[in-house]
Amino acid sequence: MKEYELTVLIHPDLEVDLETPLTKVREIITSAGGSITTEDNWGKKKLTYKINREDFAVYVYFELSLPSDAPLKISSTLNITEEVLRYLLVTVDHKGRKALEEAKAKAKTSSESESDDNKDEE
Repeated sequence: MKEYELTVLIHPDLEVDLETPLTKVREIITSAGGSITTEDNWGKKKLTYKINREDFAVYVYFELSLPSDAPLKISSTLNITEEVLRYLLVTVDHKGRKALEEAKAKAKTSSESESDDNKDEE
């Protein structure tokens, strides 16, 4: 099974009862043979441009493990799902993710050393 990232933009009118469209998206993923590793609701955000005459959407991010034939099934199903304005399904870039984690760790250690230097000056 390969790792994927899925970001779904859900219709803003469904924000009140968000669990219903999310359940539908989860069922699409599991019926294709996938499993959800992580789910993160980013909340309602303004869109850069209108999609289906909507200015806002609720962003939900998923990390998935999918078999090789599942991305095509998920894509074709999400294309016809009314609750979903847009989606993006991409494979996980392990090299990029590792480089990002290393950069964060390096930034953290450099900021800690700067704060230690400032304490020494006082």
